[in-house]
Formats: sequence, structure tokens, C-alpha cells
Amino acid sequence: MEQLALTGSIGIWIGIFSALLLAACLYFTLTYFEHLKQGDERLIKQSKLFAVISLFLALGVPGFYQLYLFNQMML
Repeated sequence: MEQLALTGSIGIWIGIFSALLLAACLYFTLTYFEHLKQGDERLIKQSKLFAVISLFLALGVPGFYQLYLFNQMML
């Protein structure tokens, strides 16, 4: 039963982490458009890269966590 409680609290923190990464993705996307308007190639590439990475982590971490939970429940 303790493992179930621990799993639930980890899920809460993953949800918070995901929300923060989605906010970071929005921030980097907006800075991408700002740098695109200015024409600075280095900053365009950096902001686009960080937007993609933060979006991947924001969607990927909860997905892998759900797969882990599904695997644990089926055992």
C-alpha cells in the first residue's frame, strides 16, 4: 500500500513538472518569434531547440510514467 501512495505523490510532481515545461515551451516559442523578427540566426536556432526539447519532455515524461504504471499494474 505504501508503494501506491508513493506512486501517487510522484504522479503529482510529474504533473507539476509537466506544467512548468509547457510554460517554458510557450516562453521559448514566443522568444523564437521575437528572434525571427529580429533576424538573429543563433538565437532563432537556440529558442527553437529549447522549445522542442521542453515540449518533448512535457509530453514524454508523463507518457513514460503512464506506461510504467500500466506495466506495474499488469504484473
